[in-house]
Amino acid sequence: MMSLSRNERLDRLRLDPQRRQRILRLALPIVAGMLSQSLINLIDAALVGSLGETSLAGVGIGGYAMFLVTALVFGLSSGVQAQTARRHGEEDWSRLAVPLNAGLLIALLSSIPLALLCLWQAPGLLAWINQDAAVQAEAVDYFRWRVVSLAAVAMIFCFRGYWNGIQDTAIYLRILLMMHVVNVAASLVLIFGYLGMPAMGAAGAGAGTTLSLYAGLAIWAWVSARHARRCGFLDTLPQRFTVVTTLRLATPHSFQQLWFAAGYAVLFWILGQVDTASVAVGHVLVNLSLLLILPGVGLGMAAMSLVGQALGRQAHGDAHRWGWDVVRLAWLSLATLALPMALFPDAVLGLFLHDPALVALGRVPLQLTAVMIVLDAAALVLGQALLGAGANRTVMTTTLTLQWLVFLPLAWWVGVALDQGLLGIWWVQLGYRCLNSLWFALIWQRRHWQRLEV
Repeated sequence: MMSLSRNERLDRLRLDPQRRQRILRLALPIVAGMLSQSLINLIDAALVGSLGETSLAGVGIGGYAMFLVTALVFGLSSGVQAQTARRHGEEDWSRLAVPLNAGLLIALLSSIPLALLCLWQAPGLLAWINQDAAVQAEAVDYFRWRVVSLAAVAMIFCFRGYWNGIQDTAIYLRILLMMHVVNVAASLVLIFGYLGMPAMGAAGAGAGTTLSLYAGLAIWAWVSARHARRCGFLDTLPQRFTVVTTLRLATPHSFQQLWFAAGYAVLFWILGQVDTASVAVGHVLVNLSLLLILPGVGLGMAAMSLVGQALGRQAHGDAHRWGWDVVRLAWLSLATLALPMALFPDAVLGLFLHDPALVALGRVPLQLTAVMIVLDAAALVLGQALLGAGANRTVMTTTLTLQWLVFLPLAWWVGVALDQGLLGIWWVQLGYRCLNSLWFALIWQRRHWQRLEV
């Protein structure tokens, strides 16, 4: 690992107020938007809840299937953002939106055939996730309406990457809030058959969400056409080099997201080998951790832009410092969020679990989860920062190697083979999260990413 000068060590220990304000100005709208976006499936579930547990389960299963499919186009956001931030740092204003053009073209060419395939194979895909015939029927109807929006989702990822890359992150939150208004209004009408429309039940929730996504896409396109025309937005077809670069950056990140999501399915299978109680408690623990790390992810996306722009200016030392500045802010933020789980685990679990035995089972694992969230800060931020530098393949191989070759095999061995149950699995996960952050810190310190071209 590269040795640090005395000045570099001192810089790492302090966070300049101006740099902190710049990070927060970029990250807070992203964090708020991500927290808001996580409400989409919850809104559908809340609106469908009155229809009964079968419809509710169908929406849950269909939403998870859509999450897996969406992972295949997720990398377009980071692919566009990394290039846009680099062009911004180079002050290449006339080509600033060229990566966005390439991303939109890839989004259309990839999402349309994928959506058609999912529409055709929906029953088989949903049967793989759930075997209950009644739940499957509801899930298939909901999923088919949702997957019609895949092209809109893919293109929205591209627009988000562009606007994050130029450090105008507030637009993301504003458009997302407008989408939520459309989602709630349209879903209510379509689920229950108001205003003379037929009552579609669970399928109506999927149709309403799809309508809101296309409404959001229209707003993104209108705003971008007004402000990015002079930067090359939809000026000409993107050159082959830009398309290939976008694919090179996006594909590893999409592949990583898909297998990362699949890893959680394997984790729940492992918990199922222990007992049903472990599955129930594990479900609560995982969802809490995924929700509470969103500020870390949002800060990481800010780091992606800051690092990319610094590299565009050839300011390599500044790019390296931005990574650690954001990590320190993420440590503080995540520690604050994790503190109630560490100090009052029974009260937190009691919000979701009403059986004292389940609360007792989850008490120590929840406290371990609190520690994990803080340990995750370096991996969350530096992983995103490396995407901003163009090291997408490095991030993919690191993440998937540790998850699939270290954590999941050890979780099964300790939890099932050694009969240590949920607590043993969560101790393994704590070690995995620690190793993950240490590995990303080592990669960041070696600085090989500074030589990458985007």
